[in-house]
Amino acid sequence: MPTLSGILETALHVDDLERSAKFYEDVFGLRVIAGDTRFRAYSVNGRQVLLLFRREENPQPYVFSGGTIPPHGSSGEIHFAFAIERSELGTWEKQFARCGVEIEGRVNWQLGGESIYFRDPDRHLGELATRGTWPIY
Repeated sequence: MPTLSGILETALHVDDLERSAKFYEDVFGLRVIAGDTRFRAYSVNGRQVLLLFRREENPQPYVFSGGTIPPHGSSGEIHFAFAIERSELGTWEKQFARCGVEIEGRVNWQLGGESIYFRDPDRHLGELATRGTWPIY
């Protein structure tokens, strides 16, 4: 069996690209590494990429000089999680308060991890999770 190295990209489909871009840049300090009028790509800790696509922007293949990206998209509210260090949880709670981001839920996991949940402008359910959330993290 070939080996996977990890998950490289997470994609969120958003109604208002500029509004969502501002949210992820202001609240999380994410840095744009690529983008145009239909998407933004953000570096997450230099290892993963968070993609924001304008909803309904990708119903057709995207053809460019490097090849063709097949059509894709999503509807509704989806879930994703950012990994954080336990020592940063309180700092993130203060950052959310400063930015007006409501903490919608909290979980203390059996393995000792903690999570806080929030909504982005498109109502996607985001999570900040510390080690001890999963047997592998």
